[in-house]
Amino acid sequence: MNDTTDDSRNTARKSQEKTALVTAVDYLARQAHSEKKLREKLERKGFSEEEIDAAIARLIGQGYLDDTDLCTQQFMALYNENRNSVRQICSKLMQRGFDRDLVRSVVPENTFEREVATAEGILAMKYKPTEKIQKMMANLYQRGFSVDVAHHAVENFTEDAEE
Repeated sequence: MNDTTDDSRNTARKSQEKTALVTAVDYLARQAHSEKKLREKLERKGFSEEEIDAAIARLIGQGYLDDTDLCTQQFMALYNENRNSVRQICSKLMQRGFDRDLVRSVVPENTFEREVATAEGILAMKYKPTEKIQKMMANLYQRGFSVDVAHHAVENFTEDAEE
């Protein structure tokens, strides 16, 4: 009688244990993840590489995991907020597990005007047009804006103050 009770407990315990696929679906139900980040989470949970590979392949095959689509969506959401330089956005996406080449492929062709406008907005929130230009330039460099963008943004921002 003890052997059958132990067997039924083991069976019940195993049926309660989640598979890598079920765990991955749970993660994706809460938040979208890149393939790399999802793989890392499953590894931390202790799933075998084979089970993780099978789960990821199934999710990709069924369209639940698509790095290209997710990277594009996340890039455009951050880009349209106009709070960060394109360089900062790319860095954030790579930290989220997207491949560098994939991230670069979703960046629009000409971002210069948008970058200048975003940089000007940042300056307007933090500085007065009469403050030191070097301070403003340094702040924009630290935020990932190029020299040209920073120069144009500071020039536009301080234009009225110089008169």
